[in-house]
Amino acid sequence: MKTVVVDPERCIGCFQCEFACAVEHSTTHDVLLALVEQPPPRRRVHVEAGPRAGTSFPNKCRHCDPAPCQLVCPTGAIHRDRDHDAVLIDLSRCIACAMCAMVCPFDVIGYHAMGDGPAGRTVAIKCDACIDRLRAGQVPACVEACKTGALTFADPNDVAVAGRRRVTAAVLAATTIEPPTPVAPETVGAWRAVGEATGAAGLSGGAR
Repeated sequence: MKTVVVDPERCIGCFQCEFACAVEHSTTHDVLLALVEQPPPRRRVHVEAGPRAGTSFPNKCRHCDPAPCQLVCPTGAIHRDRDHDAVLIDLSRCIACAMCAMVCPFDVIGYHAMGDGPAGRTVAIKCDACIDRLRAGQVPACVEACKTGALTFADPNDVAVAGRRRVTAAVLAATTIEPPTPVAPETVGAWRAVGEATGAAGLSGGAR
C-alpha cells in the first residue's frame, strides 16, 4: 500500500509542503483567498528543524496500524479508510477530549477551530492523507508541492529497496579493488627450469 514517505536528507526546510497542505484543507482551495479565511486553514504536516544546522524534517501522521489514536477515541470519531490505509477523523463526532493527542507517538495531532462548523468549536486536526485527492487518483498535496523529492508517495518496501541499491552503489564506488598480481610458487618455477633444461638436452641430442 502506498503512503507518503519522507527522505530527511532531501528536505531543505522550504515549507512548500506546509503551504500546499493548508491550501488543500482550506474552504476555498485558492492560494490567495485561503490567506484571508477565518479561521485560517491549518496545515497537517509540520516542518521542524533538525539536530544539525541546515537539516529539517517534515513530520506528519504515519497512519499507524493499529493506530493508538483510533483505539482510545471514546466517540469513534477516528476511523480507518481501508481502501487507502488512511486514519481519518469524523469532525462531527470529535469532542476535543485530547485523548488521541496524548497517545500519539509522533505528536502530530492538534486542536483548532472548525472552518465550516459552529463558531468557536474546536476539533482534532491531523493529516488525512489528502483522502479526496487519493480517491480521485491524485497524490497528496505535500508530495505534489515538494520539489526536492523529500516527500514521495510510494510503497515503503520499494523505497527501502531503492535505498539499499543506492548504499551498495556508493560503497562500491568508494572502494577500489585491484586484482592481485599472480605470483607462481617457487616449486612451479623449479619444475619449469627442469622442463626447460630437459627440452634443451633433447634438442641437442637430436642435432647429433
